Amino acid sequence: MEPLTIADVPAALFDGDVPSVEDIKKLGRIVNASERNRIAFRRESEHQKDALRCGLGLLLCGDNDAAAQTLEKARDCPEKWMALGWLCRRQKDYDAAIERFDTAAKAGADALSVSLEKSETYCRAGHADKADKALKQCGNYENVSAAYHYQRGLLCDMQGDYEQAMSHYAKAVELDPDHEQALFQLAYACDLRGDEELAMDYYKELASRVPPPANALLNLAVLHEDRGEYDNAEICVNMVLASHPNHAKAALFRKDIESSRYMVYDEEKEKRRNRHNKILEIPISDFELSVRSRNCLKKMDINTLGDLLRTTEAELLAYKNFGETSLVEIKKILASKNLHLGMALEENNPSNPSSAPSEEDELSQIDSELLAKGIDELELSVRARRALERLDINTFHDLVTKSEPELLGCKNFGVTSLNEVKEKLAKFELTLRKSD
Repeated sequence: MEPLTIADVPAALFDGDVPSVEDIKKLGRIVNASERNRIAFRRESEHQKDALRCGLGLLLCGDNDAAAQTLEKARDCPEKWMALGWLCRRQKDYDAAIERFDTAAKAGADALSVSLEKSETYCRAGHADKADKALKQCGNYENVSAAYHYQRGLLCDMQGDYEQAMSHYAKAVELDPDHEQALFQLAYACDLRGDEELAMDYYKELASRVPPPANALLNLAVLHEDRGEYDNAEICVNMVLASHPNHAKAALFRKDIESSRYMVYDEEKEKRRNRHNKILEIPISDFELSVRSRNCLKKMDINTLGDLLRTTEAELLAYKNFGETSLVEIKKILASKNLHLGMALEENNPSNPSSAPSEEDELSQIDSELLAKGIDELELSVRARRALERLDINTFHDLVTKSEPELLGCKNFGVTSLNEVKEKLAKFELTLRKSD
């Protein structure tokens, strides 16, 4: 059977019987495969005299407000209440969505479809127990319904049982090779686990579909770019832009790819930086200091050479029992290594540290529980997450102490990832550190 194209969608929706829930979703993916499709289909939907079909058409185009207003005027039927349930879920009004799906069931909607929609709604609302209960009502479809296994996979993902989630997604694809959402979740799961080869195979399979999903193409582009396969990455991004010329993330990503082509990784510079860091980690106990000096530094919690370079002469002399003799001794040892006290502070070089609040002062005003959250709560793309892992950024605190230049200095971290990080932080009313 040949796949449907945009030319088939109007007849499928506006002529004959109203399509099933699954068919409506498939039509939606075709409509939104390109901006041109969506604009043309919306225009045709607006000319429909039947409120139900017009509302469904507007729903597929993503015009939620117009769809809701039109569907409220439509005759009562299962399709109407299912569509209103989707709209409520899109608006994160989960209780109202459940009510609409229950009404659809009473009106004669397919029991399996209702249970699956309720399960997905409960998952999005964070109610795993209710989602599981909804799925148990359709357990008889375990060996025949791809949609059932897809929803089971979503629930397992929510509960952190990732191996079982992948098993359900694989079963869904086995039962229905055309189930794009399950195939994408399989690809994404492999991507997160670091199994890039298998992830690329799944993404490539999605990219070969007609129409190819934009999210799969962009994730495939990320993997190609990480491997230095810039031509292949650009092909993927250009495929997205060909269908969605106003896709902001794809446009920024293409600029990142162009920048990556000419990005030079200075291996010698990186080696020097690593040697420098190792020097800073040398413990004070490795130096031949007098007992008096060593004890003073220990009491001041100065344990490594790096700690010492972040300390000034005035700070040392201000400490009880630390005198000029100990100061001269320490300065002599540092000079032998071409180092001096306060050197690390000079490298940071704030122009006027007393004129602005310190980083610690600013962070002290932020809820400590918020700063302790792991960056996985930002739900970043694979590309951005990997870049932060390279910088050993694991918590909100680690991230907000970084500046834009520091992030952009990381290999393969471009403007697209930076904007994504800033946007996600803004949702928690946080920002990156301002660079001087």
